[in-house]
Amino acid sequence: MLDILFSHSYYYPLDQKQWDNKTPYPPLGTIYAAALMREKGFKVDLFDTNLKDNPYEIEKEIIHKKPKFLVLYDDGFNYLTKMCLTTMREAAFEMMRIGKTHNCTIIVNSSDATDHYSKYLYNGADYIIQGEGENTLLELIETLNQKGATEKIKGIVYSRNEETITNPKREVLKNLDDLPLPAWDLVDIKSYKEIWTRSGKEFTLNLATTRGCPFKCNWCAKPIYGNRYNNHSPEYIVKHIQLLQKNYQVSRFWMCDDIFGLTPGWVQSFNYELKKTNTKLNYYIQSRVDLLLKEDTIEALSESGLEEVWVGAESGSQSILDAMDKGTKVEEIYKATHLLKEKNIRVAFFIQFGYLGETKKDISETIRMIKELIPDDLGVSVSYPLPGTKFYEKVKDDLKFKANWTDSDDLAMMFKGTYNSKYYRKLHRYVHKEYRKSQGLQFLKKIFKSPSKVSAIAVKRIAYLLYYFPSAFIDAQVLKRMEHLNE
Repeated sequence: MLDILFSHSYYYPLDQKQWDNKTPYPPLGTIYAAALMREKGFKVDLFDTNLKDNPYEIEKEIIHKKPKFLVLYDDGFNYLTKMCLTTMREAAFEMMRIGKTHNCTIIVNSSDATDHYSKYLYNGADYIIQGEGENTLLELIETLNQKGATEKIKGIVYSRNEETITNPKREVLKNLDDLPLPAWDLVDIKSYKEIWTRSGKEFTLNLATTRGCPFKCNWCAKPIYGNRYNNHSPEYIVKHIQLLQKNYQVSRFWMCDDIFGLTPGWVQSFNYELKKTNTKLNYYIQSRVDLLLKEDTIEALSESGLEEVWVGAESGSQSILDAMDKGTKVEEIYKATHLLKEKNIRVAFFIQFGYLGETKKDISETIRMIKELIPDDLGVSVSYPLPGTKFYEKVKDDLKFKANWTDSDDLAMMFKGTYNSKYYRKLHRYVHKEYRKSQGLQFLKKIFKSPSKVSAIAVKRIAYLLYYFPSAFIDAQVLKRMEHLNE
């Protein structure tokens, strides 16, 4: 009999946009929790839903292994789980129902369950763990096994006599190095590699060097790790990298922190530790433009193997950045992008349209920034209100009919913005076409300067200009008509 069957509620095949990318990442947060429970003497296993296409397969696993506890522990490092997609919520409910049918105690830790714990309790969860979950899970299961009282366990929500009990929140972990390395052996790495092979991209595994984010962008939800910012030591992370390189022959990593290298001197110490141990890797990160401009950060990142950075540019309009409480300047986006490109580090932008008060001028300024800077990749979305944010409080009265996206490609405007969902979906396509036009023209200029250095990608981007020029022009005309319909 198994003590704990770990699982989670994200299914790449049920999120078509992400499944088409063919770049899935294992559930890092889940296997951190599994590693701790195993270290404490519990017999654990993992039912990894990432590559599954339905929640019903878990029943065979439960029947075979007979777990006492079914723990749905979402990967809090994966931004897709923070979006609280309704498709994944329904899958979680079905897994909980199956678990209850087979007499499992159901424990759930996720962004969605933290925000909507009443829905999860109603659908069969016995306990919801709010926020960072490892220590709460350990205390909860030890208490339940000893038939002790749960009233004093911080960080849980549960029902007693038809009353919902919300215990005080637990303090976040400060010394992350106290955690054992994640239980990677529970993951079928071979299956992940096979999917990455089909994508044509180099196989990549995910690591987290930190937890939390101290910045206060008013649209950003932080239900798991909160506003506190704590980091692993460079020594711990290098040890983790070496383990994965040795066991899985991987040399490229996605550092999935909300913000990589915020602590002063950490990036430099990480670079030093890599050199000291002769550890070589390629990796990519998320960061803020203002942080990248500090001291010799870009130099140290380049030396340590950084190949790409995703920055939360969000907008080319300073008024929108200020309204978001972003704390960055448009000129910092320009400066950081130029410096990164000088070091041959790829730059990718997260862009957000539809924020409250957005004007046609704000949209134009953002498109102009994209066309001038020509990032190496681009992620475009619309503002998405999530519980616990100031932004959500401003628009919550509009969320009567729909409060969450179905999947990550939904792009629905769930509040009354300047324009409607149809407009922003068309804008999404138009911006990508303008971006591809700019890329193609950039490659064309490079070919004229250095004809001997023509790449297959360059030829492809230039050829697509024949499509993007007329198509973007048509989209622009359609958008003008749609603007008038919204006036």
